[in-house]
Amino acid sequence: MPPFRSDGAGARRAAATAAERSLQLVVVAAILLPVLVLATGAWISYGSHRRDAEGRLARTLDVVREHAIKVFETADLAARQVNQILGDLPDEAVRAREPDLQRQLAELSGALPQVRDIWVLDAQARPLVTAEPLPAGREGDLAARPFFRLHRDGALPQGSDFVGEVMTVGPDGATAFQVSSARHGSSFRGVIAVAVDPAYFRDFYAQVRESGLDTISLLREDGTILARVPEIPGRITRTPPTSGFLTAVGRTPERGFYETRSAVDGRERLYAYRRLPHYPVYVTAGIDRATILAEWRDTVASHLYFGLPATLGLVALTVVALRRTRREGEALAQLRAEILRREASEDQLRQSQKMEAVGRLTGGLAHDFNNLLTVVLGSLEILQRRMGPVDARQQRLIDNAIGGARRAAALTQRLLAFARRQPLDPKPVDANALVSGMAELFRQTLGEAVRLETVLAGGLWRTFADPNQLENALLNLTVNARDAMPETGGRLTIETANAYLDEAYIAAHAEVAAGQYVLVAVTDNGTGMGPEVLARAVEPFFTTKEQGQGTGLGLSQVYGFVRQSGGHLAVYSELGQGTTVKIYLPRHAGPEDSPRPASRASLAIAQGDATVLVVEDEAAVRQFAVEALSDLGYRVLDADGAAAALNLLALHPEVALLLTDVVMPDVNGRRLADEALRRRPDLKVVFMTGYTRNAIVHNGMLDPGTQLITKPFTVAQLAAKLRTVLGDAAGPRLPV
Repeated sequence: MPPFRSDGAGARRAAATAAERSLQLVVVAAILLPVLVLATGAWISYGSHRRDAEGRLARTLDVVREHAIKVFETADLAARQVNQILGDLPDEAVRAREPDLQRQLAELSGALPQVRDIWVLDAQARPLVTAEPLPAGREGDLAARPFFRLHRDGALPQGSDFVGEVMTVGPDGATAFQVSSARHGSSFRGVIAVAVDPAYFRDFYAQVRESGLDTISLLREDGTILARVPEIPGRITRTPPTSGFLTAVGRTPERGFYETRSAVDGRERLYAYRRLPHYPVYVTAGIDRATILAEWRDTVASHLYFGLPATLGLVALTVVALRRTRREGEALAQLRAEILRREASEDQLRQSQKMEAVGRLTGGLAHDFNNLLTVVLGSLEILQRRMGPVDARQQRLIDNAIGGARRAAALTQRLLAFARRQPLDPKPVDANALVSGMAELFRQTLGEAVRLETVLAGGLWRTFADPNQLENALLNLTVNARDAMPETGGRLTIETANAYLDEAYIAAHAEVAAGQYVLVAVTDNGTGMGPEVLARAVEPFFTTKEQGQGTGLGLSQVYGFVRQSGGHLAVYSELGQGTTVKIYLPRHAGPEDSPRPASRASLAIAQGDATVLVVEDEAAVRQFAVEALSDLGYRVLDADGAAAALNLLALHPEVALLLTDVVMPDVNGRRLADEALRRRPDLKVVFMTGYTRNAIVHNGMLDPGTQLITKPFTVAQLAAKLRTVLGDAAGPRLPV
């Protein structure tokens, strides 16, 4: 065979071998590259799931921390009230009045579901008086106990409380931990110990845990466990010294995250912790790492579901024709876009679920808190009226107590506003007239350093909203704008306009419907917000103010009111430039006339009498209502439920008005009123509630013709409401 043929065949074979190797390299690269991409994506996805878990923990701990703060503040308030009851009485006088003082402590303890007992010890650690009768054999020496020794020796900072360990306090195995404080005086006079029930925390944590958490705990800074859900098996009461919690707290005492294997059940979890202000106590929450991994595996599996067929197709197409790789690249790009759209939808769903969970939690707590605040505010008001003139110090204490209760009531109302659980009483509203009428109040709120400008549109449409809530929303925005301005002052502009939200705007803001709206915009030239802060601006409890200067509920309350009214809230802000908050409320298409405000004369409370039937399942609230109505001059009957109320109506035809709670066991107030009106069509009905649960409120609006007084309410508010319902002839005059 000629040499050139041999050389040519060798060259062809070499070329074929090189081509085959190149093809093999292309195929290998086509396999390895997608595998590498999927592995990298899986790692990034795990980091994303980890950050999402940390976000869930942080948001939940904000709610849990606020709950714990309120419980400890309530225990401290109870101790202060006991100190006030005892005053400067010597120990002999306290023992002489033990039955009366024990009754007062029992009433105080019974009104607070989180308090199990209250003890007062003298300077020798002997019990002076307790809320519950002291069992035989429990009078042992308490001087050696840590809480008493620390208070006696002055080892705690002035005015500080001591939080004890969980102990068994009853023959039925009931447990409690003490929050103790020293009795006031020129020298050490003893200790007041409030026994807090851990079950109160566990019940709350069990509700919060349903949002996807694995465990929630309340611990002292030394690792002592005060409450935990799920409950701890066996006798474990303290985390070991080498635990992840104590290690993390040693590094960053106030807040943080850590991952460790639980000493209680051996499961590996991601934890977050927060410290309570003024107390050596932490709240912690954990998510099982297996749960995070399961969510991550589901995400990776969904990626593989799309990615694996694409990879196999890529290999096959590479072998057949490399020219089709561009089409496969386009397919992968579409796949990545679909994944991003899915992740965005999942983020929106998680945000919606978080808001709904906070709403459910808020509604459940509001009823109990508003009942307690009704008793506190009403009792203080009645006490103040019956005491007559008092000295300035006593008046200051009463005013402080009333002010604190009112702030608590305002906080509860803000939570209800955010959760869209507050009853609205909408009316046709002229936004121009409302802004003009509030201008002077805005100027007083802003101060002299801030210039107020109003730009009111001509021919402005009317909107259909609750005018009181709209006023509160604008006042909240005014306060936020003032706080965002420097000390040298600034400019605040309130503007009204007619607006139409078209389909293009709706496409970017799915929560609002297209149509005509009335716009009220509040603009300031303050410090503004960055993108990270702006993204969380309407979240509850989120605030950039210093601790103690804001609740983080102002803008979230505005958001809840606007959404409940069928409107839309838009916030625009830039750092150093200022902020604009736009409120879009639906245009009112009905009659232009709004109800005329009642004249001052028609609201005056006339003399006379009437018989009122009070129906309330909470004994303390029912007792307050009876006392208040009796002081007002009404004849009062009371019942703890619907069955007893209907019997009293049958026996007393002179009953002119039914004052009933809405949320009651067995038969709610709405059903009771319907049955009572069927029997007595002339009967007047007033509902009282702190949380309606859709009994008299539908789509956020009060049912037509419904008369409602919202808890907590004062005696004056109760008198005015009954006067309005009964008319001039039946309402008594409020004592002054």
